[in-house]
Amino acid sequence: MPDHSMHSPRASAAAKVDPLRLAYGELTQQIIDAFYTVFNYLGSGHFESVYVRALEVELHYRHVPSQREAPIKVYYKSFVVGAFRVDLLVANSVLVEVKTAERISKPHETQLLNYLRTSDHCVGLLLNAGDRPTVKRMIWTPGFK
Repeated sequence: MPDHSMHSPRASAAAKVDPLRLAYGELTQQIIDAFYTVFNYLGSGHFESVYVRALEVELHYRHVPSQREAPIKVYYKSFVVGAFRVDLLVANSVLVEVKTAERISKPHETQLLNYLRTSDHCVGLLLNAGDRPTVKRMIWTPGFK
């Protein structure tokens, strides 16, 4: 899983991915570009909720549909056994979790991976608006459930 870390506080979306090679590649690139636009405008130091709301607004400006605090059902053997709320569900396809940590940690990755594993979605992004903006794209292949 690629780590699209940027190495300056004022980042650009220079770390492009090849959208033809990735599931939802074009959509995830749009989300990543929007995230860097938000980070460059706000900088670091805000609460997660500020970045989530700003990202929702930026995606709206780009005509990319998103839903903040989207409820996602958790399945066990085809039965709904619970639910959680993801920071953003973009185009009803990509789960987005926003963090404001020093760096993306294993528990952050585990959280998103569990969200993907127990839902109907297979692609997620971890966006960290810490001192250095960081993006981590994660995939869960449904055949491995």
